[in-house]
Amino acid sequence: MPKLDNATIELVSIAVTALAVLLQAIVLFFIYLALRKAIGSLRGEVEDLRSSLMPMVDNSRELIDNTRRVFARVAPKAEATASDLARIARGLREQTGELETAAQEILERVRVQTNRMDAMATSGLDAVDRAGNFVAETVGKPMKQLVGLAAAAKAIIESLRAPARELRHTRSSEDEDTFV
Repeated sequence: MPKLDNATIELVSIAVTALAVLLQAIVLFFIYLALRKAIGSLRGEVEDLRSSLMPMVDNSRELIDNTRRVFARVAPKAEATASDLARIARGLREQTGELETAAQEILERVRVQTNRMDAMATSGLDAVDRAGNFVAETVGKPMKQLVGLAAAAKAIIESLRAPARELRHTRSSEDEDTFV
């Protein structure tokens, strides 16, 4: 084994350190190349993304501007329409209240007139009933008497017209035998 002195150990240490630095430089160079390649592809992707997104961003800006303009035009009209609708609703509520009051008055008048018509019809029918009873009493009683007199006269005439009746014969024992 050779003699290990300070100079040899120093020389070996420097050589190992130089190799480590060289190895580190090579690794860093490969990392640099990989990052450069990745950055290049990212730039391409970003350019593609930018080229596809920029028209949409521009369109969305235009859309937002158009929407703002439309809203600026429509907002006063919408507010006016809302206030008109509120005014119409208030008017309809008032008119509904008036119509309800008028309908209640009309129904009360109809009820009063119906009661009057009912009373008039009832009194008229009562009068007709009383007149009918009076006529029945006035005409019916003499008619019953006339019908009775006519029936009596008819019975008298029939009895005078009929031939004399034969005397009733007495019961005989023969009559009793024939009875079943």
